[in-house]
Amino acid sequence: MSFCDECFKGVTHEGTPKGKWEKIGGIDCYVGIPSGIEYPKDKILLFLSDVFGMQLINNQLLVDDFADNGILTYGVDYFFGEPIPADAMQPGNTFDRDGWREKHGYEITRPAVDAVVAALKEKGVVAFGTTGYCFGAAYAVPLAIENVTQVTAVSHPSRLKVPEDLEKYCSVSKAPFLINSCEEDAMFPAEAQAKADVIFGDGKFAPGYRREYFPGCKHGFAVRGDMSDPMVKAGKEGAFKSTVEWIKKYL
Repeated sequence: MSFCDECFKGVTHEGTPKGKWEKIGGIDCYVGIPSGIEYPKDKILLFLSDVFGMQLINNQLLVDDFADNGILTYGVDYFFGEPIPADAMQPGNTFDRDGWREKHGYEITRPAVDAVVAALKEKGVVAFGTTGYCFGAAYAVPLAIENVTQVTAVSHPSRLKVPEDLEKYCSVSKAPFLINSCEEDAMFPAEAQAKADVIFGDGKFAPGYRREYFPGCKHGFAVRGDMSDPMVKAGKEGAFKSTVEWIKKYL
């Protein structure tokens, strides 16, 4: 499980979360419920967060924003209340990243996602979309490969095997695939972005494929970007807009 320095950097955003915490299948979820508008109750967006988890206000505000756009959204706490704390973004912080990684590998955290999906199906949910950020992309892609989910959007994905995971996705998944990429990204660099276009582009992936590119942005921009930087602000807002449009089109 690899990371880059930018996985642990960023800016904490300002706002007042308005979602609520619910226990779904024994797993804590931060839930954004649309208010004052009609929305499908049997279609769910799974919000799969970065390493700072659903406790980070940035992630909660994003869930709220999806709900404001009429999408019932569940942010899964697959870190079981132990994400990397927000203050680990601060320069000079000595948080034990390696120790945290050992306790939160895919084999430990993925069952939480499966438990939420199973519980929501029992409640009558018939279709799932995913939006995965950084760490979360490594759940969004397998869920699509397994055809558990019906549409996928990832932003600055990490921990993907390129080209293997992308080739498998293209060959077996039925979920339309959106990638929000950026200029500086050690986890999904220009070479990987180009490879994705080769694998999925020019109509090769029948369900649908699109890759957005945001110049002047670094890994993490869609969640933890510095909103005082005009290019980063435009990137964050652009990635959110493209994700909303993609999810609403196919979910």
